[in-house]
Amino acid sequence: MSKNLKYLPITSLLSEIIDNRGKSVPTSDKGLPLIATNCIKHSSIYPTFEKVRYIDEQTYNTWFRAHLHPNDILFVNKGTPGRVCLVPNPVNFCAAQDMMGFRCNEKLINYKYLFAILRSNEIQKIIENNHVGLVIPHMRKQDLPCLLIPIRSIEEQEAIGNLYITLSEKIELNNRINAELEAMAKTLYDYWFVQFDFPYSPPTEGCPQDGVGIGKPYKSSGGLMVWNEQLKRKIPEGWEVGNLLMLSNLEGGGTPSKANDEYWNGNIPFYTPTDYTNSIFTTTTQAFITQNGLDSCSSKLFSKGTIFITARGTVGNITIASTETAMNQSCYAFCPKPSIDYGFLYFSVKSLISILKAKSGGSVFNSIVSNDIKQAQLAIPPTTLIQKYADISRPIFEKIYTNTKQNQHLASLRDWLLPMLMNGQVTIAEAEKAVYNLEETMGVAAEPVRKYS
Repeated sequence: MSKNLKYLPITSLLSEIIDNRGKSVPTSDKGLPLIATNCIKHSSIYPTFEKVRYIDEQTYNTWFRAHLHPNDILFVNKGTPGRVCLVPNPVNFCAAQDMMGFRCNEKLINYKYLFAILRSNEIQKIIENNHVGLVIPHMRKQDLPCLLIPIRSIEEQEAIGNLYITLSEKIELNNRINAELEAMAKTLYDYWFVQFDFPYSPPTEGCPQDGVGIGKPYKSSGGLMVWNEQLKRKIPEGWEVGNLLMLSNLEGGGTPSKANDEYWNGNIPFYTPTDYTNSIFTTTTQAFITQNGLDSCSSKLFSKGTIFITARGTVGNITIASTETAMNQSCYAFCPKPSIDYGFLYFSVKSLISILKAKSGGSVFNSIVSNDIKQAQLAIPPTTLIQKYADISRPIFEKIYTNTKQNQHLASLRDWLLPMLMNGQVTIAEAEKAVYNLEETMGVAAEPVRKYS
């Protein structure tokens, strides 16, 4: 806290707290979406609609004590206490239990500013230190006054809030572009390697049947399909059947002793399951180790393009190393063989998860062992076709990487500027100049997705 600033309890800055009853909301098959705490993520300014339920008009009119308004702040108080998002305009949902709505007193606090402050590391640590409950953590309404908010002039609040939102919007735009780009690469992968409609020039047209001709889709055009007893289905003639070890080398990881300080805080990224960010590429890690630390453990230094998959904990999260990285023992590394493109391998490893889920009846599995990987069989195309896919998909993956790296820099700048602006160590003009300089350096302006169509 800065000694030069005035701090007020959050409750004194709000005109209303929307706190609906703690019981479950009666739901229906259709109607207005009802979001739950899983829809509130710090990767998004507004709620995401994931696994939503619905309520009918009668429930909307009679069950809730009050309804959310545009620009209210949704605050999760149970499960993952402290997660916040803004309420959009128009309001196209209702909020279930375990959340509160904060309505700002506009004469005292700007809603964007308060939103930014609530997401700051300083406030998040206070929330973490004040929530109760060992099994399901929650923050009680009566404990909200412990959240002390630094007070600036309304004009300064608005400028800080706008800057925070602007940077967050740039990050979200890149994320949306990346999702569309990944969907493009995945659609092409499925079309060629799952539906077997890769480009094909039939021999009758004077071209060899090598699977890389610029011609008709193979299976749909009558390309020869051969029954495979292992897969219990037909695959294109000339394809092999095998496991992912035909495409990559499988490696395990390890962790240096945490009792030895010489092993930690070096310059070698150290990947663990907690570093997964739902992005194709991992551009940074929470922990870094030294060369001595790497030499002391069973992990090797994996090259750029290695595929990491979590084998314990939250099983099946997949990412691509964007730089040389070490890895702990809760993951496996798929190191592409020389003729195998990392983008093709990435989606092939994803297909492994689908195979394992199917074998477990669709239920959640607690771990992956190397034997699971060895036993999972899939159709392996000729390397010429894999290379053809790489020629098309590599620019897409490279753009995804560029956007992900930009997001890393944008988030770092945003999270560095926020406390500096709060405490008056950086002026608004200086912050805006820093953002401008970053954009000039990184070329942040996003390219249209249609370029890759």
